[in-house]
Amino acid sequence: MEGGKVISLDPETRAGLHPKVPLGRLLMRQRWDDVSFLHWDVDPEAAQSLLPPGLDIDTFDGRAWVGLVPFQMRGISPAGLPAVPYFGTFPETNVRTYVRTNEGLRGVWFSSLESSRLIPVAVARAVYALPYFHASMHIERHGRTVRYSSLRRWPGPRGVGGTVTIQVGDPIDSRGPLEEFFTSRWRLFTYRRERLLKAEVRHEPWPLHEASAPSYDTSLLNAAGYEDTPGPPHVLYSPRVHVEAYAPTPVEAGSRAMR
Repeated sequence: MEGGKVISLDPETRAGLHPKVPLGRLLMRQRWDDVSFLHWDVDPEAAQSLLPPGLDIDTFDGRAWVGLVPFQMRGISPAGLPAVPYFGTFPETNVRTYVRTNEGLRGVWFSSLESSRLIPVAVARAVYALPYFHASMHIERHGRTVRYSSLRRWPGPRGVGGTVTIQVGDPIDSRGPLEEFFTSRWRLFTYRRERLLKAEVRHEPWPLHEASAPSYDTSLLNAAGYEDTPGPPHVLYSPRVHVEAYAPTPVEAGSRAMR
C-alpha cells in the first residue's frame, strides 16, 4: 500500500525474485540463518521524523511498520574469496523500517544494527555508513523454539537489547500482501556525508513460516526513537537464505528502478 492505496507489485517481485536492476559491484556473500521478523505498526508521521532527507516512509494500509529482526549471520566471504573464519559468523539484530525515494526506489532503512563481532562493526560503519553497534549476543534453538539475547556494549547507550523468544509454526505456502511488503525488499539505503546512498542485495525467495513471540523486549526500538510500539507484533520466521551484497552507490535524482 502507498498512502492507503494498493501497490501493484510486478510479477517478478511478487514471485519473490530479485528485480532486474543494475546491481553494481559485488562486495560479499553470506548466509542468514534462523531469521525472525517482528513488526509493529506505528504512526507514519512519527516514523517519517526519524528519516534523513530524500526518503519517505512506505506504508501499508496507511500505517508505517518498524521491524525487529534477529538472526545468525554465517560465512561472510568477500567477493572471490573463501568465507572469513570466526569473524564471518555471528548473531545480528537490526531495527528497520520501509522507505521509498521520490523517484520510486523502495528499500529498507536501518535505525540500528547489533553485532557480536567488533571488527565487522567497524568495517560496516566504514564501508556502508550503517549504524552498527557492538553487543553481547547469543542464539539458542530447542526444537521449534528460538531464543535471541542481545545487550549493547559500544557505542552507547549501553545495556539496551534484552531477549526475544520465537515459537516457529507451519510453513507459509502462499505469501499475502503484508508478507510481501516486509520481505520483497532488494536494497538498503544509507546516508553518508550528506548524500543518500543505496546498496542492492540479492537472495532466493524467503522460505517463510508462521511464528509467534511468547516474550520480547522493545528496548532496541525505544533506543532508535520508536517509543509507541503496542503489542503484540506480527511475527514471521525463515530458516535461511543465501545473500549477495553489493557496494553502495549514490541515489541519483530522476533515477527509477523496479521495486
